[in-house]
Parts: sequence; structure tokens; C-alpha cells
Amino acid sequence: MVDQANIFDNLLRIKALSQIGINFRNSEYDRERYEEIVSIVDQLIAGISDMPIERITVLHANEESYITPKVDVRTIVLKNDQVLLIKEKADGRWALPGGWADIGYTPSAVAVKEVREETGLDVKIERLLAVFDNSLHQHPPSPFYVYKLFFLGTVTGGSFDLKGHESLEVGFFSLQELPPLSEERNTYQEINQLATIAAQASNGQTLFD
Repeated sequence: MVDQANIFDNLLRIKALSQIGINFRNSEYDRERYEEIVSIVDQLIAGISDMPIERITVLHANEESYITPKVDVRTIVLKNDQVLLIKEKADGRWALPGGWADIGYTPSAVAVKEVREETGLDVKIERLLAVFDNSLHQHPPSPFYVYKLFFLGTVTGGSFDLKGHESLEVGFFSLQELPPLSEERNTYQEINQLATIAAQASNGQTLFD
């Protein structure tokens, strides 16, 4: 049986490599050939996914250097076997607080900032729990190749506050009764894996890949 997710990932890779070819071309002839490959790949991606062609064609189009994965930074906060989740405005489903890494911030500073912006809570980052390749963890197709950094955080202050933020709701949920998750951002398996290693000693393992 054809693995459609694998086909999707390979098409994204071909698109990225072709865009790199455009950026580092030796001639206008090279540009035309690479642009033709990009156009063909865009149509193939649109044919096997529900993403509109307009969203696909702009991917990497304005990047003029070597194309690298995007970095998504998220924090798991646990309290009495419950996990802190926010309800995303984008899809109405639940996720660990987090988002794309910002230039000028360390990874842990991004984690702290995202939790504060999305929940109103202040956290201390305890340690890095996992670095995952998005394509290996049963996420739905994404136009980006993504690495996910998951941190363990402890609440130090603040209170739930959604004013002006990207979250519809925020709350703690039992690990045994999680609400519908925004699986583009995190899966049930990931959250349970993170909770398991978070319970280990402070020098516990970091999951990767």
C-alpha cells in the first residue's frame, strides 16, 4: 500500500530542494527548470492534500537562502496528573501552549513567552523533554517541515487571562480524559510520552527524533 504521508513529505522535500536550486542557480536556464519542478510539485501536493494551491505556492517563495526546518516550541505543565492545555482559535481544538520560535529569543525564553501570552501564567522552565521530527509522529500533513521542542514548565505566578491572546479557553485536564487535540500541534501519544518522562528525576532522558 502506498504511504500517502511519505509521498507528501517527499514532495515537500523536492519543493524545498528545488527552491534552494533557484536561490543558488548558476544561470537563468537553471532558474526556469527549477521553477518548472516547483510548479509540478505544487500541483501534486494540492492533489493529495486539502491545502489550497495558493497556500502551497507561497511556501519558501520569498526565502533567498538555504531552506531549513521551522521550529515549534511547546511547554507541558502538569498539576496533580492534569496537563495545562489551551483551546486554539485556529481550529477550536486543544494544545500545549506554544508556537513558532522567535528570532532573538532562546528556546526556553520562547517557551516562557508563549505560556504567558496564551494562558496568563508565568512558568519556570525545568528542562527539555523532547526534540521531535514532526513527520515521525503521526501529525496531519503540514506545508512546513517542522522540529518540535517540548519543555517541562512549573507555574510560578500569574492567573488565567485570555484578553487579547490567541486562545479561546485554557484549563487543566486529566491525562486520562484529554479533550479533542489540535493534532497539527501535538498528539495524544506525544502528551502521554512527555508526561511519563516528566515524572522522572530531573536528570531523566530527553526523547529525540
